[in-house]
Amino acid sequence: MKSIKKLAVTVVLFIGFFMTANAQNKIAHINTQQLIQEMPEMQQANSELQSLEATYSEDIQASKKELQAKAKALEDKTKTLTNAEIEARRAEFEKEAQELQVMNANIEEASKNYMKILQTKQQEKLAPIYKKVQDAIKKVAADQGIDYVLDATQGGGLIVANGKDLLPDVKKELGI
Repeated sequence: MKSIKKLAVTVVLFIGFFMTANAQNKIAHINTQQLIQEMPEMQQANSELQSLEATYSEDIQASKKELQAKAKALEDKTKTLTNAEIEARRAEFEKEAQELQVMNANIEEASKNYMKILQTKQQEKLAPIYKKVQDAIKKVAADQGIDYVLDATQGGGLIVANGKDLLPDVKKELGI
């Protein structure tokens, strides 16, 4: 009988402690991906990055067209010659072919450099946006006495999103 009373008291105390512990922690969630996509700064950054990417792409495409035109011109030049004439001008044709290979390598290198530049620009443009969002989330959470904020972005590890959604409050804080 005493052991049943002790067990009952222990269970009641445990449930009371558990409910008190849960009541003290305030948890909220926010879809950071949605928030970031709706920010004017993000839209402007995306526009600038797309414009830069288009410029680089046009440059690479123009270089590739030039390379193709030179390769076709060399091919056309050799089509009209006899084997003896080709053999006589072999050094000239080999030099032109080598120049085309160098040009192709330069285009590939430029393409890689453009990709690196784009990645750097993207990091430069997005880092302040992410920091601004992080700071706004921290401020809103602190203002509302929230202990934990979970990211509700798909794949963010959130299973249940029944807590308070901070998206409207953080958007208000950011003026969007």
